[in-house]
Amino acid sequence: MRMRTKRSLLAAAVLFVGCKKEDTPVEPLSSLTPPPLPKLVAAASGHGSPEDARFQVAPAEVYGEPVPAKALRVGLAGESVRLGEERFAPSRPEDQARLRERVKGQAVLLVPDADTFLAQTSELLAVLRESASEVWLLHPDAPVAYALVLRDEQGFQAWLAEVAPGKLRIIQRQDGFELTTSVGKLPGPDANGPSVPVRGGKQDIATLRTGLGKLKGRFTTSEDICLVPSFGMELAQAARALSGVYVAPGEPLFETLCFVYPTPRAPAVAGAPTGR
Repeated sequence: MRMRTKRSLLAAAVLFVGCKKEDTPVEPLSSLTPPPLPKLVAAASGHGSPEDARFQVAPAEVYGEPVPAKALRVGLAGESVRLGEERFAPSRPEDQARLRERVKGQAVLLVPDADTFLAQTSELLAVLRESASEVWLLHPDAPVAYALVLRDEQGFQAWLAEVAPGKLRIIQRQDGFELTTSVGKLPGPDANGPSVPVRGGKQDIATLRTGLGKLKGRFTTSEDICLVPSFGMELAQAARALSGVYVAPGEPLFETLCFVYPTPRAPAVAGAPTGR
């Protein structure tokens, strides 16, 4: 009889423990989802009505690093470049070889003109990535420059594939800047549009700077960011965008500025089929 009573008490205890476990609330899967990124509001222009403010860009100081005095200045003019008294067409293999020797192990300062498009610079940037010790890009409107880590399209994809939080990038389009992260884009005034739209036909650097500050506050350990300009955009416009990464002279939000350029086209081979 005693044995039967003990067994009954043991069974009741097991049942009680099982019930207690089932009653314990389980965290929903939605709790594992990162909190949404904050919505970005355009910086106030300081004058005009709220309606007009949608089309007016707030003033923004131009920040960057001091221009490196000893860097080789490479002036851009379409698909040709000038280094001192020499001219090069980097799309030509023989000019590529000469240019590679001139910049080998040197710091180089790119000086863009108003009409050179990023698509025209792929061979030049590939040479500089391989041979130069440092690559700087001069701001077209102020005496500041930006040190760049150059990545072609394949290198950019490899960077994205790295396991690290953030993976912040500025997608620069004709209609504005899209601020994208590993958990989605920073929403702007229009959920279907860029994070920082063009206002009055001008880049909104002040709001870009504000948006990047929000991302830095969210991804505090991220030390690099990639600028991915549209390949049909002027290089000078991309240089202007880099000012938004800085909050004061010599004070970037991110230590490493990655710049993505189009992978150079493979040279044509004589006698190869044309595909027609």
